[in-house]
Amino acid sequence: MKQLVNILVMLAVLFSGSCTKFLEEDPAGFVTPDKYYTTEEQVQAAVNGTYAGLDDIFTTGLGVSVSPSFLLEYLTGYSYRQRPSDNADNEFLRLDPVDPANPHLEQWWRAVYYPLENCNSVIDNLSRTTFLTEAAKKRYLGEVYFLRAWYYFQGVRLFGDIPLKTTPTTDFTKVHIPKAKQEDIYSQIVADLKVAEQSGLPWTDITGHVSKGAVKSLLAKVYITMAGYPLKKGNAFYQLAFDKSLEVINSNEFWLFPLYEDLRKNSLKNTAEHIFSLQRDMVISGNMLHFVVMPFPDLPISIQPAYGGALAPRIEFYNSYAAGDRRKDEQVFFFTKYPEFNNPASIIQLPAPLIFKYWDDQAEQTGKTGQNFTYLRYADLLLLCAEARAMMDGGTTNHAAAIDAWFEVHHRAFPTSVKPVQLPLTEILKERFWELSYEWQTWFDMIRTRKALNTTTSQVVDLIGYKAPNHVNPFANRDLLLPIPLSEVQKNPLLK
Repeated sequence: MKQLVNILVMLAVLFSGSCTKFLEEDPAGFVTPDKYYTTEEQVQAAVNGTYAGLDDIFTTGLGVSVSPSFLLEYLTGYSYRQRPSDNADNEFLRLDPVDPANPHLEQWWRAVYYPLENCNSVIDNLSRTTFLTEAAKKRYLGEVYFLRAWYYFQGVRLFGDIPLKTTPTTDFTKVHIPKAKQEDIYSQIVADLKVAEQSGLPWTDITGHVSKGAVKSLLAKVYITMAGYPLKKGNAFYQLAFDKSLEVINSNEFWLFPLYEDLRKNSLKNTAEHIFSLQRDMVISGNMLHFVVMPFPDLPISIQPAYGGALAPRIEFYNSYAAGDRRKDEQVFFFTKYPEFNNPASIIQLPAPLIFKYWDDQAEQTGKTGQNFTYLRYADLLLLCAEARAMMDGGTTNHAAAIDAWFEVHHRAFPTSVKPVQLPLTEILKERFWELSYEWQTWFDMIRTRKALNTTTSQVVDLIGYKAPNHVNPFANRDLLLPIPLSEVQKNPLLK
């Protein structure tokens, strides 16, 4: 076989205006690349196949209550499992030293490198097609360059120095690739996103495909990460993050939902606040998150309550929200009670506050959910804008655009609040902890800022040395990166 890829090309997910068609899989057998890229339909299928890696971290075992995805929330120390688990989860829940043989590490590594190989193959083959117009080819390539940047961004933040590979595998005797420095990985990420930015993509895409808004938003997030730890590139990159986030804001293509419940509505997928999401469909490819945050042991609040207990907020974090914060209202970000299934007159009291962000009214009745999982949200972008400017201004900003961006998010939580004249960085960071909680964002914020939220005082503190509510150990430098999986080191000694 000429190339390793075509794993996802085989999916043949035919591109159309329908989210359902976007998710459908139609295996077409093994076809070599030179035979496959002969029609635009095949190109569309190959490009769509590169999106499949976005779902890889949500693989499950032993029911939906076990998944490698949860480690990002376990690492923060602001969550716990109601359902007992094994040491693979407990290492992250306790903040113990992570065993390189931990199976979750291998799953995260595969979630980076398997889709990267497919992206490389599609870029290589699509670049050589001659039947497409240059405009169409650029748009398709723009999607794949974005996704390659996305997968590398996940990998470098989790594992640090990792192999950098931008060509497809053609020789299976040459697969031992050394680690590249993090700075080189970030340079490639930026280069790929700049190509995607100039590829002619629309600002938004209701089908859930990559858009210009997604590209610019990810660039802002990459720049602010490069400005902070571990590269510490400082003000020049905070400026880049600020400018790029302002481009998204000033486009007027995105806005905050007026009601928090709108974030959960399937009818509003890929609109307004949802910049880029993992596409889910109730029939074809469901979302496990409605079920994993259900109470454990089971309570009769849904037709299918049996898979809960995987992720719950620590009471200390729940209590850190200020009085009057609408995000803490019942059935907004959290819930403490719910009507009994098919008996709404009976109210079931939960044993502790649970996460309501992923509740799906449809799943409550049918046992199936098609909610998307949002990776890039406009509230995140607004807060990045404010943070970047505050860092540029020495820790407190009076820049009108930065204050406006922060206030949009804050005012939705506190409708009677008054816009400040000056805005300190600590208030912006606190807003990120509370607004983006349990959205797979907080750990990445903590390691790039080296800051944590002290849930006792509701103040921002240094990460190193702070012991989060669910951890038995305080954060140490060893916790900032995951070890490369032992199985990968055994296969490739250059990863030692």
